[in-house]
Amino acid sequence: MPAQTVPNAPEAALAQPPGSTAVPPPEAIAPLIRGITVLHRLTEADGTLSLSALERSTGLARSTVDRITATLAHMGHLRLDGRDATLTPHVMELGNAYLAALRLPTLLDARADALADELDESVSLAVADHDGIRFIHQATRRRALSLSFRIGDLLPAERTAPGSLFAAGWTPEEWTAWRARRAADPEDRTFPAVPPRAPSPTPPRPLPGDEEFVRRAARAATGGWALDDQLIEPGLVAVSVPVRDPRTGRVLCAASVVSHTSRRTAADLRATLLPRLRTAVTEMETVLRDAPPADPGPSPSGLATWTTASKHELGREFIESLARGLTVLTAFGEGRAALTLTEIAKATGLARATVRRTLITYAHLGLVTTPPAPPHTFALTPRVLSLGFPPLSRTTLPRLATPHLKALTHRLNEPTALAILLTPPDAEPEIQYTAGATAPRVLTVDITVGTRLPAHVTALGRVLLADAPTAPPGPDLLPDLAEIRAQGYALADEELESGLRAIAVPIRDRTGRAVAALNVATHAARRTLEDCITQILPELTHTATRIQSDLHTASRFTRVPLT
Repeated sequence: MPAQTVPNAPEAALAQPPGSTAVPPPEAIAPLIRGITVLHRLTEADGTLSLSALERSTGLARSTVDRITATLAHMGHLRLDGRDATLTPHVMELGNAYLAALRLPTLLDARADALADELDESVSLAVADHDGIRFIHQATRRRALSLSFRIGDLLPAERTAPGSLFAAGWTPEEWTAWRARRAADPEDRTFPAVPPRAPSPTPPRPLPGDEEFVRRAARAATGGWALDDQLIEPGLVAVSVPVRDPRTGRVLCAASVVSHTSRRTAADLRATLLPRLRTAVTEMETVLRDAPPADPGPSPSGLATWTTASKHELGREFIESLARGLTVLTAFGEGRAALTLTEIAKATGLARATVRRTLITYAHLGLVTTPPAPPHTFALTPRVLSLGFPPLSRTTLPRLATPHLKALTHRLNEPTALAILLTPPDAEPEIQYTAGATAPRVLTVDITVGTRLPAHVTALGRVLLADAPTAPPGPDLLPDLAEIRAQGYALADEELESGLRAIAVPIRDRTGRAVAALNVATHAARRTLEDCITQILPELTHTATRIQSDLHTASRFTRVPLT
């Protein structure tokens, strides 16, 4: 079925950039705009909304919301829990495509993290997004008063230090667009990541602070640095320096050190930390200058075939034009920062006409742009990070794994658990339970999250010890660990407690290291050891694979804590 155009679609304006009132071009794809709107609303709601709330916030018909969420669920971008829609880590693939194409996080994250460790302050990297700034990396200190901004969050330029640096290079047209946005949204309601400004019934023109921002941008242009003295909210201070392309001198991003006035004043940041920040930025620019060209690697394949098959499988409930539109975003990546229409069509398997209309739609929504070079190419913009990335950028392994544990428990009617290995320097290794799901049985296993048990007598511990040769194993288990490592699972038969059997498999990170383990526990009267291997192990391995897939996606450009 051909994609619908949008000659008259009032709801299309919902997915537009803040302050935009442009009418969608005739060739824009209405289902794609509506799907992007749903992703925006879920992102603004921290990842979860009821279907009724989505209906109200988007202005779409309930049947349309149901079809969009069903399509996104089939694609793995969200999970339908009863009446709620919840974003899943798989939706981060859209933002990952932008970050991989940008390359800055890959090249500069380690330098930013090292600076944060050295200064014991939060350090962030941000890029310009029209008249706002959007974070691409956060190295946050864990304190009672700590930075809550996430990768992908959008802030108004005038309320940040990086914003002054980017505004220093604005054209007159960009200043005009900024003033129009400020006039249309004086309280910053279109920026959900920041506290709104105090309302004013009859704000003067220019708005309070507008001319001050012009002056701050001028100072940033001459000084090469900018200060945020409690612009976002009381107590928050930051100093920023631009990171420039060593070849062109163009500002690529801004590096910032962020603190609180209980620790440092704005003047203190300038006097004591600005010199070190400048040194770190010089080092970052050296990394950029010496970086070899990106290796594009294999592009995605079979995407068009998959969407067609899904349409045949699900029928009317699957919106093929939405699914195909989202696959276009995943054609970009490292070494594929700027692609021609033909290259995108080849990577996705979609017809050129479909790709063309998708790009027209995304250009209208501010998700793609046409860079000056290479000619006739398209590139993703930072706005792609608004499609579900911020709520998931600070997820944890237990939070990520819990839905999978519940689904496994539901299928097997047996309790499941996730655990990590602890190796105290002067004690025997232990496991610590970090997540679990209980089964509705009279006799069941219900171990509280946080509980620690000796590693050697549990299946969870053994499978982790088998993958950690530096951990001190129990002497009676030395012969078993090599076998466990080879077979990929561990069994514990009534060793922790009489009647308790368990089987466990490892959860591996992007490097292949076992960082956690997943198990199913049962009673000896319910399942034999053979049953554990033939009936439970395949389901356990399948669930572990799904958790690992989510972990690998979520941790590509963010840190996923294990607890």
